Amino acid sequence: MKNYWRYLCLGFFGLVLAGCEARSASPVTATKIVSGLDHPWSMAFLPEDEILVTERGGRLRSIKKGKLSPPISGVPEVYAQGQGGLLGIAAHPQFAENRLLYLAYSGAGKDGASTELVRAQYQNGQLSNLQKIFVASPKVQTAHHFGGRLLFDKQGYLYLSLGDRGQQDLAQDRSNHAGGVVRLKEDGNVPETNPFRGKAGLAPELYTYGHRNVQGIALNPSNGQVWTHEHGPQGGDEINILKAGANYGWPVITYGEQYGGGRVGEGKTQQAGMEQPMHYWTPSIAPSGMTFYTGNKYSGWNGNLFVGSLKFAKLVRLTLVGGKVAAEESLLEGEIGRIRDVQQGPDGYLYLLNDESNGGLYRLEPSQ
Repeated sequence: MKNYWRYLCLGFFGLVLAGCEARSASPVTATKIVSGLDHPWSMAFLPEDEILVTERGGRLRSIKKGKLSPPISGVPEVYAQGQGGLLGIAAHPQFAENRLLYLAYSGAGKDGASTELVRAQYQNGQLSNLQKIFVASPKVQTAHHFGGRLLFDKQGYLYLSLGDRGQQDLAQDRSNHAGGVVRLKEDGNVPETNPFRGKAGLAPELYTYGHRNVQGIALNPSNGQVWTHEHGPQGGDEINILKAGANYGWPVITYGEQYGGGRVGEGKTQQAGMEQPMHYWTPSIAPSGMTFYTGNKYSGWNGNLFVGSLKFAKLVRLTLVGGKVAAEESLLEGEIGRIRDVQQGPDGYLYLLNDESNGGLYRLEPSQ
């Protein structure tokens, strides 16, 4: 039988047929921790080996020792339409002392929906003392591009990523929040050093603008920089390093094109006063979730950047040299479905959520 397959692959003329070449084994395996999650979106690691997971439909779930809890009470009402719903979650840096959690979600109002932010105390399996601390403007009648990722930086400021809500030109209008990343104090107040604070007619919460739909945010542990990634249209997904007050160009410049073909705007990829991405994908990978790896569970991966791909149902590993992408590797392609989030756990392993109706939490383990 061995000779038969060898003969088939080599052919009569010694040519190697496509698909017959040996493939190297994957360096990692995705081990399912729990299933039964309905389109899980984001996760937060808490003390005592507890993980909280948001489900886009509006439920918050706890996972302890491989067991999935019933829905946690006290979650705000969400606008669960299209891409909207319960989105990002973050624990306060001093969570062990104050038990504060932050939840981003799409919230409805009389004019439509936008991304909102609440904080609450999490105790004994439920939320209490819920406070709405930010509402993005404007509310519009669309159901996509809500952004929704949360991150605390080393100074304790809280970043919330947003999207253009499908209204492209809003991303260049600094009087609103659409297409921006906002920076807040832990109570929702505006930091004194925000770039547009005190400037007439500009939204003081804005930290950066000109984004399309930011669904990945991570803190670079080597220098404290905040990195984001965003969805391009057809092509042009970007990774950016945030700079206070910077304009990231959408929709004036992009490396993507309209769905079905055709240029966006004037078809420009550069313009003075607008930031260039530090990395971009064409074609799109539909990125979601992002983290820098700082552990030692995987040989040679310390300092690498990891991004989930919805379109290609894979995990992307980026090797960085001098702050730039030097190599890219695809992992788990087609193995667990659309990867919505990737985070490093306190145990040094990477954890993944897949965006499925019967989604799960997975731990990434070195293959034996």
